[in-house]
Amino acid sequence: MTGIVINVDVREQTGTGSARAVRRLGNVPGILYGGSLPPVAIAAKQNELLKAIRSGKFIAHMVELEYSGERQPVIPKAIQWDPLTDMPVHFDLYRVEANSVINVDVPVHFKNHDICPGLKRGGVLNVVSHTVSLDVLASNIPEEIVIDLKGFEMGHVFHVSDLKLPEGARPHHSSRDATIATIASRGGSTAAEATEEGEEGEAEA
Repeated sequence: MTGIVINVDVREQTGTGSARAVRRLGNVPGILYGGSLPPVAIAAKQNELLKAIRSGKFIAHMVELEYSGERQPVIPKAIQWDPLTDMPVHFDLYRVEANSVINVDVPVHFKNHDICPGLKRGGVLNVVSHTVSLDVLASNIPEEIVIDLKGFEMGHVFHVSDLKLPEGARPHHSSRDATIATIASRGGSTAAEATEEGEEGEAEA
């Protein structure tokens, strides 16, 4: 649990007109859904929601929703932003239990760029996917997955199966070992591809 608490009110009316009225009062309309209960229209104060979002531990993390003095665990699933003001205009919360397994997209980060042999030789890190889809306990969602570049040469390909996942977590698409990133030459090809091209050129000569 992140320690973030979102205070909400229940909206009696829904629709575009109701949402605009909520925003005029300095609030952000949202929807609470999931589980065996029906969806509920809610609203949160804009400044409180922004503070939670800027903490960096909001989307895809378990937080608490508070209504009329009662709290329940939820997972923020989505935020819609106004393209002109860059302010939140709608948010979705998903009901969860601490021991339930949920699907979340976790960011992938890289470290030790400066001591990676492939990069030091002029290669570039091509990131194919900045997130990985995991099935994980709601109470144990990782903030990030870190890939250590130390020791990897040009031409290396990082797959989902190479990731060090927290205990109890598994790839959501277990049958597809997707590529996360590659260390490629600046021309865009990996070292193996460059070698093959060189050999073909020598054969032609």
